[in-house]
Amino acid sequence: MQYIGTFFWSFLLISLVNYVVSAVQNVPFDFMVGVYISIVFSILIFVMVAVIPSEPAPEKH
Repeated sequence: MQYIGTFFWSFLLISLVNYVVSAVQNVPFDFMVGVYISIVFSILIFVMVAVIPSEPAPEKH
């Protein structure tokens, strides 16, 4: 479920940013660019979650 949620929110937010930037720059809106970028962004998030440890660092005495 976390993968679907991550992709959904990255797709939603990146499509929104893609729409706003294309409107500001007065270029045609391309829906598929947002899809491709959100897929790459989701994969990067999954890799970061896999690399970063989830347990707290041990305390030094």
